[in-house]
Amino acid sequence: MRQEINDSLKTAMREQDRRRMATLRLINAAIKDRDIAVRSTGKDDLVSDDDIRQILQKMIKQREESAKIYEEAGRIELVEQETQESEIIRSFLPRQLSEDEIRSACVDVVEDLEGTCVRDMGKCMNALKERYPGQMDFGRASGVVKDLLCSRSAVQG
Repeated sequence: MRQEINDSLKTAMREQDRRRMATLRLINAAIKDRDIAVRSTGKDDLVSDDDIRQILQKMIKQREESAKIYEEAGRIELVEQETQESEIIRSFLPRQLSEDEIRSACVDVVEDLEGTCVRDMGKCMNALKERYPGQMDFGRASGVVKDLLCSRSAVQG
């Protein structure tokens, strides 16, 4: 992923796309910050692609929150800027699953693992994270899994 981001930065520099260059530099800075934090713990490794995906997801969430605040304040030009940055960052992540696809994936996992009560929540969430890394909002998925498990335990109880 690092290489893909750096290649995109080079392309943006050639094309003089200022918004894209600035956003990609912010991504690189966030990755380097995480690299430094990892090194300070005594590990020589660079952050993994999964860590980079988490960084990108966090950056998107920050921009969405900022855009919402700017919109409430009537700062439309800043809303557009935050939205553009979100889209640039999102382009490095796998396609996000829709609500229906999330629900379907959750149903499949609960059935595959034969989840019967809320105690199976952790097992189901771990399976979703393995099968769909970076492809879904796990906060939403967790609500769906909990509802499925609660309804299954009610049927059995």
